[in-house]
Amino acid sequence: MKVLMVCLGNICRSPLAEGILKQKLERAGLDWQVDSAGTNGYHIGENPHKLSQKVAKHNGIDISCQECRLFTKADVKDFDSIYAMAVDVIEEMKWIAKDKFDSRKIHLLLDVLYPGEQKDIPDPWYGGEDGYHEVYKLISTACDKIVAEALQPG
Repeated sequence: MKVLMVCLGNICRSPLAEGILKQKLERAGLDWQVDSAGTNGYHIGENPHKLSQKVAKHNGIDISCQECRLFTKADVKDFDSIYAMAVDVIEEMKWIAKDKFDSRKIHLLLDVLYPGEQKDIPDPWYGGEDGYHEVYKLISTACDKIVAEALQPG
């Protein structure tokens, strides 16, 4: 199984989501591939935001080696499931993927917890460290659900 986490810049939310899901999958004994990307190119090649790294490390996850990359049309074909952090991210993904956009494999991350409610993971970029901790909790809870569903028989 190959999973992609996507936000706007691939610097705050999606790097956290990648690290969190990887840790939970490893602990569950699931050998999945997880990556992250962003829909804008402002931070390509950069490491995640220092507060994303700090909050991840506080929770036993090292995301310091990740590099921001751009979401591409090819990602829709290459990944089995793609989770967007917000509705506006899905809109950007539709524009980038054009005719390759596949709504069967692209979902809002919080839809795993709140189906159909169109809830966003807030972007902590403009706030302080508390926002990063809140984002961590939301993503972690959603990733718990993804792993639990993967472990269900059948």
